[in-house]
Amino acid sequence: MGKRKVSNPLALAVLSLLAEKPMHPYEMSSTLRERVKEESIKLNYGSLYSVVDALVRHKLIEVLETVREGRRPERTVYAITDLGRIEMVDWLSELLAMPVKEYLQFEAALSLMPALSPDDVLRLLENRVTRLNGEIGAGDGFFAAAAERNMPYLWLVEADYKLVLARAEREFVLRLIEKIRKGELLEVAAWRRAHELADGVPGEGEWEQALGEAGLSWTPE
Repeated sequence: MGKRKVSNPLALAVLSLLAEKPMHPYEMSSTLRERVKEESIKLNYGSLYSVVDALVRHKLIEVLETVREGRRPERTVYAITDLGRIEMVDWLSELLAMPVKEYLQFEAALSLMPALSPDDVLRLLENRVTRLNGEIGAGDGFFAAAAERNMPYLWLVEADYKLVLARAEREFVLRLIEKIRKGELLEVAAWRRAHELADGVPGEGEWEQALGEAGLSWTPE
C-alpha cells in the first residue's frame, strides 16, 4: 500500500464526482452538500480549491473549459482523466478492503485518562454518554424520516455506519463508567490514591507510591 500523491479524502470525493460528469468547484461543493457528504468528508471551499489544484498537478483531473453565466465570474470546469479514474477505483477499493490504524482523539484521551482524577473522569464520561444519546436519537430520527421517504439504503450507508459506531461507543463508555464507579479494578484504587497523594495531577513519585500500596508496578512487566 504505497503513499498516494494526493491523500485527502476530499480528493477522492472530487474524483468520484467528476467520474459522473465534468463540474466546476462550486458545483462540486454544492453537490457534496446536497448529498450530505460533509458529514463524512471534511469540506470547505478553500481546501476544495487546494485539492483540485493538487489533482490537476498530478494529472488526475484536467481543465475542460472555462464558462461564464450572466454576470457571474468565470468558472473553470474540470474533467477526470483516465489516470484519475484508475486512481479513484484503486483508492476506493483500498479503503473499503483494508483496515488502517486511525489515531482517534477519544482513544488518545483514554490513554492519558489517569492524569485526571477518577471522579472527574466519571463526570466527563457521563457527559459524553449524554451527547452520544443525543447523536443516537438524531440518527434514529434521520432513519425514520428516510424510511418515510423510501430513501435507498445505499444513500444512507455511511449514516448507518456512524450510528453503529455511536451505539458501540456508548456501550463501551457505560461499561467503563461502571468499572470505575464500582472500583472493580485494583488499579482504580491506586489511581484514586495517586490523586489523593498529589492533591492535583500525580507525578511519578505519587504513582509509584500508590501503585506500590496496591501491589502493582510502575511499568508493565
